[in-house]
Amino acid sequence: MTAILFKPLLYCYILLNSLSADKPAAVAFHPLHVSTSDISYNTKDGQMEVICTIFTDDFETVLEKQFKTKVDLSKPEMHTAMDALVKGYIASHLQVKAGNANVGLNYIGFEINREAVNVYLESPKISTPKKIEADVTILQSLYNDQLNIVHMTVAGTRKSARLDNPARKIAQEF
Repeated sequence: MTAILFKPLLYCYILLNSLSADKPAAVAFHPLHVSTSDISYNTKDGQMEVICTIFTDDFETVLEKQFKTKVDLSKPEMHTAMDALVKGYIASHLQVKAGNANVGLNYIGFEINREAVNVYLESPKISTPKKIEADVTILQSLYNDQLNIVHMTVAGTRKSARLDNPARKIAQEF
């Protein structure tokens, strides 16, 4: 009896799957809108090193919106063009101060790490900071529920904070 009941369902399943084969796969959806910015002072080199980690799909969406161009961060042949977009976006959405002075961050590059993008930056040589301030607005124009987590490390001491949109500024003393 069970075989008779499930045989038509099997045929419907096969038919429906063959009809939908031409449709693109649904875009992966993640309900969490978060980025992390890891700001560390490297005492050996005397430089501030920054790694921003952002979900790839969200990052591509915000880059397309801001620069009004097609974005694909995973295509090697587009990497040079994407470097310019990533550099421009991060420069306008992440500012760091050490003490009371702005830290000029030099863009190193980006890489895809599974479903996220890591963006690398570093400063010129600076003295060991006693206070670090960051102004982070990554993806805040895209999502009202955007959460930006900021980690700051100096001389082995790590301090972290979360910035719920619209919060954008954090300061830590070391």
